[in-house]
Amino acid sequence: MPSTDRQPSAKVMQSLFDWMSTLIGALVLVAFVYAFLFRVVTVSGESMERTLQNGDHLVMVTRLYSLDYGDVVVIGREGGEPIIKRVIGLPGDVIDINGDTGAVTRNGVILEEPYIRDGMTPPFFFVGPYTVPEGAVFAMGDNRCNSHDSRDDGAYSQRRVLGEAVFRLSPFNKFGSIQEG
Repeated sequence: MPSTDRQPSAKVMQSLFDWMSTLIGALVLVAFVYAFLFRVVTVSGESMERTLQNGDHLVMVTRLYSLDYGDVVVIGREGGEPIIKRVIGLPGDVIDINGDTGAVTRNGVILEEPYIRDGMTPPFFFVGPYTVPEGAVFAMGDNRCNSHDSRDDGAYSQRRVLGEAVFRLSPFNKFGSIQEG
């Protein structure tokens, strides 16, 4: 009889060990993914309105992405909170803004920007045309009248781009992929 008592105890211990191993493995995987692939960021300010609102929580891909036109990116700033902007120009692009209409051109072609909020109101203080240097990105907020961006700072070093914001976690009524506008 004593061996029967030990048998269930050994099975319970093995089951508990298996369960704990699975749990620890899952936690390590989640920690790895969070530390090296994704981060959650919070929108601070109104510079990306209508696309993003102050307080929105976003998933940012920190690796395995390549910068492209229209990407919503998180840019680190020295001594300040990161900013969230949209990629308008890549290295070698010539960016200009029409002082009368606010139309943005890239390499002489007017950009269609359905995501911007209420356009831009003249007068503009952008001195262009501006050629985006190698290793840099020209980025602007969607709320052009209320955004401190490459028009003020010039192009941002690609080394300062922390990642691409790809998914909105909250508010829950806007849960999902970040869409234009």
